Amino acid sequence: MDQVEQRNIVIIGGGIIGCSIAYYLSRHPSYSTSTTNIIVLEASANGVAQGASGKAGGLVAKWAYPREIVDISFPEHIKLAEEHNGAERWGWRFVGCGSWEGKGEALGESGSGVGKGGNRKSLEKTLGFEDTALASRADKGLPDDLTWVKDELTTSYSPMSGPDGTAQVHPYLFTTSMLDLAKEKGVQLVKGTAISVERVDRHVTGVTYHDLSNPNRIETLPATHVVLSAGAWSPSIIPSLPIAATRAHSVTIHPKANVTISPYVLFTEILLSHSHVSPEIYARPDNEVYACGPGDDSILPANVDDVEVDLAACQSITNHIASISQELREGTVDKRQACFLPVVRTGGGPIIGEADNIAKGLYIATGHTCWGICNAPGTGKVIAELIMGRKTRSRNLTKLAPSRFL
Repeated sequence: MDQVEQRNIVIIGGGIIGCSIAYYLSRHPSYSTSTTNIIVLEASANGVAQGASGKAGGLVAKWAYPREIVDISFPEHIKLAEEHNGAERWGWRFVGCGSWEGKGEALGESGSGVGKGGNRKSLEKTLGFEDTALASRADKGLPDDLTWVKDELTTSYSPMSGPDGTAQVHPYLFTTSMLDLAKEKGVQLVKGTAISVERVDRHVTGVTYHDLSNPNRIETLPATHVVLSAGAWSPSIIPSLPIAATRAHSVTIHPKANVTISPYVLFTEILLSHSHVSPEIYARPDNEVYACGPGDDSILPANVDDVEVDLAACQSITNHIASISQELREGTVDKRQACFLPVVRTGGGPIIGEADNIAKGLYIATGHTCWGICNAPGTGKVIAELIMGRKTRSRNLTKLAPSRFL
């Protein structure tokens, strides 16, 4: 289909993957509004970035996985930030990142994070803790400017990368910016819930969807190319996709006005009196702090707007990070939220490429787990190159090809 003059491209899903694909399609040298029509179809009545893409930590790392896509994505993040003023527009910056181990102070009932909705999927490791309260800050490895975790509670700190190996973005701002930049080049947003990908003679012809402005009305968008990037909801369109959904909770906290939180991302191992917990903590440029806990196996709802937040799980996260930081303990919790991450059931992933064993012109881009924000630019660039007729110049992506999973 690379020789067809008119391309009608429908991207199912307005998360960071779908919006990044739209951006890279609209920036491809072969793109022209006279020959290419691009539509992002989003199921949320509230617009794009309502799922994991708006509620993620926003970590961007050279040491992420898989290498095949990280090696494309990381330099693209830098390029995007330079070209579009990402520091101001979506909070791009390099950050310190490390593994913090220590003890938490008792704050009353800290809880396990288990509430209604399913058993927790622990991300913890079993570690032995030694009492090193009398060790110096230098002996523990604590950086001089990492002052918002208690020195006396710290067992050790180990950096996970050099100063240019880990960065961050604000995920909601990054996602909406990618779409806004794509819309400047003619990309359209349609609000509707995809029902099916239409096919004739094993080639896609359109996408049928429920119109959100009138749920009783079913419409079909004509398409020469369809990209399925609906995250955890992707199997609702292609049931054979081996994608499972893991719910993850998070909170955001603003410290007191006179407190500044230095730019670090911490992967913690906290020993409490009756439990061992491992929340992740992300300091953001506007002095907001994001923290998330383990996942759970809650049932995926039909629509992203119906994701249920377990307040007990959010309170556990708040208590756990407060146990090691006076600054966070005294801060104000602004958001308590939940989202679903798409995980490839058979291991590996994400799944990226043309699913021509199902239909010519059908492309899959999902299963990015917790690295969707990090790997979105690489995914967008690869899919754009495949659709627009230029063979991808990146690493061999056969390990991520849909034919391996479908």
